[in-house]
Amino acid sequence: MVRVVKPEENYKLPLTKPVVGVAGKTGLWRTMRPVVDNEKCTRCYQCEIYCPVNVIRVEPELGVTIDYEYCKGCGICEDVCPRSAIVMVPEPGE
Repeated sequence: MVRVVKPEENYKLPLTKPVVGVAGKTGLWRTMRPVVDNEKCTRCYQCEIYCPVNVIRVEPELGVTIDYEYCKGCGICEDVCPRSAIVMVPEPGE
């Protein structure tokens, strides 16, 4: 049986933030990589929102940047881009 305990008033729960690369550089086994055409990009932020590993950043002035050391090449960013500004290409050397 589970007993639910109500926290005391002003009780604060500890919050943690994931550390970048806590599992190591996970992009090493990627076979496909996303490439962004910043001319087509409208800065809608869909790729950044849906990236499951949080490696995409959208800057209004600079456009989209991807941290390839941790990108796994899943292709979700390509699927959600409404302007087809992201395409998956074979990883160099594959």
